[in-house]
Amino acid sequence: MNFFKKQKAKGQLMQAFKSGKLHLTYKNGKTEYFIMPKIHAVIEKRSKMVYVFSIPTGLDPKEIHKKKWVFQQQFGPRVDVLQENKKFTLIVYDGAYQEAFQWSYDDIAPVVYDYKLPIICGKDKNGEWMSYDMVKHPHLLIAGETGSGKSTQVRSILTTLIKTLSPDDLHMYLADMKRSEFHLFRRVEHVEKVCTKPSELMVILQKLKREAQKRGDLLDENEVMHVDDLPRKLPYVLLCIDEVALLKKDKEIMNIVEEVSSIGRALGIFLILSMQRPDAKVLDGKLKINLTVRMGFRCADDYNSRIVGTPGSEDILASEAGRMIMKLEQLQEVQAPFLEDDKAKKVLERYKVERKEEKESIREETNKNQIFGVLDE
Repeated sequence: MNFFKKQKAKGQLMQAFKSGKLHLTYKNGKTEYFIMPKIHAVIEKRSKMVYVFSIPTGLDPKEIHKKKWVFQQQFGPRVDVLQENKKFTLIVYDGAYQEAFQWSYDDIAPVVYDYKLPIICGKDKNGEWMSYDMVKHPHLLIAGETGSGKSTQVRSILTTLIKTLSPDDLHMYLADMKRSEFHLFRRVEHVEKVCTKPSELMVILQKLKREAQKRGDLLDENEVMHVDDLPRKLPYVLLCIDEVALLKKDKEIMNIVEEVSSIGRALGIFLILSMQRPDAKVLDGKLKINLTVRMGFRCADDYNSRIVGTPGSEDILASEAGRMIMKLEQLQEVQAPFLEDDKAKKVLERYKVERKEEKESIREETNKNQIFGVLDE
């Protein structure tokens, strides 16, 4: 922020103090003097302006909170006032405020109808839908603390994909390392496997490696660059791993995940990775580069938000569940839709089929690999 813009911003804050009589007043004879709050910093951030000030001793801090309306009159309705003893932080948000809202496929369908692999994100600050085609922007990282909206975002993305594509066009593999999320999707026709153990995930990854090899051979034989250009249509494959950070010590698994992130786009094999706490040891090298889209919900601090690649997500308030900083072509603030468990269950029920053999087949392959100590290539 240049000097003149900063001085103008300070002047606006000083005017708010005067308008609300947020100062001490004393007289010396007939002359009246004001002791004003002291402005320590004015910081311009993406989508917001942050003012840090302290009040003079003797001024009741409650007056600042009681007169929040003064700041709203001066700067607009979207303001937050935070206090730490005598020091206050005033956050002034740009533009309109997109409130939390419910997931509704009737609203989403017109937005994603012409995408091959639609990812619904949410609404921007102007209430406009944000979405993209994963075929063009492969691989997605979703991160955020407990209660930030990360889990419901994964749920709404997967549910939207199931509603939009047929089981012949999309095969999904779901890895639920904390056993807390993907039970909803068991027996859904699109879902090939749901696993909860690293050994089961390794079986899936080996299967995807073989599938990738077959698809690569088909591209070579037909002299084309992408599976969409093959004479016979192949289904897209989506691997979604919840709490991928729990796998960081399993180098073999993470190496295959990184390999899929490198070659998957042309082969029609895509990743969605989510984690509660960003981990630099997981998000390093090629994997981080290949996760071309990032959704950063509330993070603990700027270090964590930088790991995700969504600076500003550390400033999201606990009261702003579902708010994220999204990195697609540029950083943007987005409000994700809320899809609760019970509603998701009702939506998914019509897509469920009997599939008793699924769990047994995974267990058999897992045991086979453990007995021989080697995985098929």
